[in-house]
Amino acid sequence: MAAVNCDEESNKPFCGSMGVQGFPTLKIVKPGKTKGKPMVEDYQGQRTAKAIVDAVVDKMPNHVKRIKDDGLDSWLSDANNSAKAILFSDKGTVSALLKALAIDYLGSISFAQVRKTEEKAVETFSVTKFPTMVLLPGGDKEGIAYDGEMKKAPMKDFLKQVAEPNPDVAPAAAKPSKSSTDKKKASKASKASSSFSKASASHSTADASSAATSGASETLDSEPTESPNPNVVTDDTPAPVTLKQTPMLPMLETEQALTQSCLNEKGHTCVLALLSSEANSEDALPESGQVLLKSLGDIASKHANRKLFPFYSIPTANELAAKLRSTLKLKGEGDVELIVTNGKRAWWKHYSGADYSESNVETWIDAIRMGEGQKEKLPEDLLGKAAPEAEKPKEQAQQPLDIKIEEIMEDGSARPMKEGEQPPLDIQVEEVQDHDEL
Repeated sequence: MAAVNCDEESNKPFCGSMGVQGFPTLKIVKPGKTKGKPMVEDYQGQRTAKAIVDAVVDKMPNHVKRIKDDGLDSWLSDANNSAKAILFSDKGTVSALLKALAIDYLGSISFAQVRKTEEKAVETFSVTKFPTMVLLPGGDKEGIAYDGEMKKAPMKDFLKQVAEPNPDVAPAAAKPSKSSTDKKKASKASKASSSFSKASASHSTADASSAATSGASETLDSEPTESPNPNVVTDDTPAPVTLKQTPMLPMLETEQALTQSCLNEKGHTCVLALLSSEANSEDALPESGQVLLKSLGDIASKHANRKLFPFYSIPTANELAAKLRSTLKLKGEGDVELIVTNGKRAWWKHYSGADYSESNVETWIDAIRMGEGQKEKLPEDLLGKAAPEAEKPKEQAQQPLDIKIEEIMEDGSARPMKEGEQPPLDIQVEEVQDHDEL
C-alpha cells in the first residue's frame, strides 16, 4: 500500500484523475483485464488499521490451492516435475503471506494449503507441528521441510533453492543503439531547424507589418509568464467519476457462528451464500460466485434503511457448510449455492436458478418476504442449541416504611404520638430510613 500526499503540487494531477475530493481518501487499485487500465475501488470501511488491512488482503489474488486428503494424490501427480510448496496449517483461511509468496513465484512454484484435520496428508509428510511448510523440488527429489520463521524474507530465501522470485516490475525496454539514436536526433534537429527558419521569417514579416501600421515599437517582456494551473476547476471541467463499492457480506467462518446466527431452534430467517472458496475474494470465486456476492451486497445496501433479514456468506472452511450441502442434497463445494433458512419454524428454500443477477435474486427474496413459494422441511440434525439468554436480576422486595409521628409543641419540642391517638392538624411526618437519614 502506498500513500500519496495530494497537497503536493506534483501529485495534484494524479489525485484529480483519481477523483479525490476529500481527505483522507483510501482507494484500492488492482490490475485490470486490459493492460494500463487498473480497477479502482473506493474504500468505505472503518478507518482502523485492522479493517484496512483486511480489505486489502481480501483483494489480493489467491493462487493457493486448498488440498484435502482425497485430492492430495491428484495434485501431487499433476505436473510432477514442477516444484510445489505445501503449507500445513491449523487455520482454514489462506494468509496474506502465503498469497504473496504464491504471487512472487507464480509460474515456477505451485502453492497449496492443507489443514491439520486432513490426517492422511499430515501423516504422509510426517508433519507434527503447525504451521509447517514442505518444499517439493519436483520429480523424484525428496521434500524439504522449512524450519525457520514464518516471515517473507527467510521463506523466500528458502524457496530460492528451486526457483527465483518474479521481478517486482517489468524490465525496461531495450534502448536503441547509439548510431540509431544519433540518426534520429540529427533528423529531429534538421526538421526543427527548418521549422524554426520558416517561423522566424513569418514572424519577421508580421512584425514589420504591425510596426508600419501602428507606428510604435513593441517591447518584449523579459520575464516568463506563469503557466496556467491545470487544477483550476471551471464550468467545462468534467466531474470526477464516483465509483460505487459493493459492500461485503458478513462471513460466518465457523460452525458455532453459523449455528448461533441462523441454524438454531430460535433462529430467524437468514439468506446464506455457500461459497466455493474460503473468502469473499473475487479472484478465488468463479464468475457465478462473483455475480452472486455483488447482487446480494447491492440488495443489502439498497435496503439498508429498512428491516430486512440478514445476508451471510459461508466459506468452505466452515465445516457445517459441507453438512448443509450433503443433508440438503445441494451441489458440491466447487459450486456456489444460495439458500434461505428459518430455524425457529424449521424450513428452508433453495434458489434453483442459474442466473444470479441482482434483479433475479431480488425477485426471489421479495417472494420470500411475501411468503410465496413452497418451503422445504429443515432437518432437525442441522439445528443446534441457541445461546442461553442472560438471566434478568430479580427485583428486590420493597422494604416496609418505619413511620414515626410526632406532635410539635408550642415551645418547639416534639412529643411522640401514642398508638390510637388522633394527630392535630399541624403535623410533620418523618420517614426514618435504614441509614438514619431524614
